[in-house]
Amino acid sequence: MEASELAKIQRELSRPAFAVGPLHLLSQAPAEQSLHAPDRGCLAWLDDHPPRSVLYVSLGSVACVDRGAFVEMAWGLARSGVSFLWVVRPGLVGGVPEVPPLPDGFSEEVRNRGKIVSWAPQREVLAHAATAAFWTHCGWNSTLESVCEGVPMLVQPCFADQMVNARYVTHEWGVGLEVGEEIERGRVAMAVTKLMTGEDAAQMRGRAYHLKILASAATSLPIDSLIHYISSL
Repeated sequence: MEASELAKIQRELSRPAFAVGPLHLLSQAPAEQSLHAPDRGCLAWLDDHPPRSVLYVSLGSVACVDRGAFVEMAWGLARSGVSFLWVVRPGLVGGVPEVPPLPDGFSEEVRNRGKIVSWAPQREVLAHAATAAFWTHCGWNSTLESVCEGVPMLVQPCFADQMVNARYVTHEWGVGLEVGEEIERGRVAMAVTKLMTGEDAAQMRGRAYHLKILASAATSLPIDSLIHYISSL
């Protein structure tokens, strides 16, 4: 998955280097380790939707946006016309420790195609047949979980390694689009539509599936090589 960087490390160290992971495929973390209690009812909601028809939206457990961006996200989703599952958790809006209120009229606008939860069982959502794409902050865990399920991404990085991760998703792997530095409802709607429908979406799904195969293979081959190397010392 990161072949060029691994090769560079090997050249600079002049010794073997092993890329072990994605680790979450090797060890199933207990649900109780989550920072929030997931609303598992969203899985039944997904069951009622056709394959690859739902956009999953979650900015993780720490990242936050200002109120203006939150409102633009909401109306961008409404304008896009797609079905969506949106995690609106406590603290998502900076300075608001509780679950932020939705814009006036938003719930009525999207009541037949939108599902709002305070937290979701993310790995199960990404693995669900109805999930077509993932609007993410590009934290590394979320990025890997999406890659491992072959789900294209709409990226909205907030800080730290998320910027690099987002560039990998969009420029190196070609499995995602940028929502843009300024969150504006018209741009959001266009990005969501492009990610979910049309020729570009089909191409990204194909690349995402290929990356999923690479990720699955990466959990076994490097570990076997590492074990062999250690045994030979």
